[in-house]
Amino acid sequence: MAEGATPVAVIGLGIMGGAIARNLAAAGFAVAGFDTDGKRMAALAGAGVAACGSAAEAARGGALVLTSLPSVAALDLTVAGLVAEPQPGLVLAELSTLPIEAKEAAYARLRARQMTMLDCPLSGTGAQAATRDLAVYASGDEAAYERCREVFAGFARVSHFLGAFGNGSRMKFVANLLVAIHNVATA
Repeated sequence: MAEGATPVAVIGLGIMGGAIARNLAAAGFAVAGFDTDGKRMAALAGAGVAACGSAAEAARGGALVLTSLPSVAALDLTVAGLVAEPQPGLVLAELSTLPIEAKEAAYARLRARQMTMLDCPLSGTGAQAATRDLAVYASGDEAAYERCREVFAGFARVSHFLGAFGNGSRMKFVANLLVAIHNVATA
């Protein structure tokens, strides 16, 4: 990690999160990571990602957390860990494609502890994540989004601010529907 580098935590180091963490480390960010699968953390050690024992440990001392999670249960567990060790002023950018209602519940829990959550699903595949060819559909607090722009540029080719919390997911769902329609029409 470069001395003085912006600290970022990445929670969920699967195909997408692992590629994001690797790209951020390569771009000079100080990256701390956590995944329930220790093998995923070990695989990123050589890429400059510091392995942590929990989501809260990864977030400790940083200003930004990125979550790339496989399920609502994983989001709930992550938020529970952060709420148990609150860090007022922390921004969590939730990158997963999950139901808006689940993200709204997480948003409320974090907000009650003076942390800000953004809804920021990604458009792209794991292969695109590896080459920084992702789009971020960000929504929520605009000032928090502005704090994240530099980090988003470290792993994505573009980020768009779409207004009120939940609009990022709405855009992602529209994009997914258009891909499905295109695939059916092509077939």
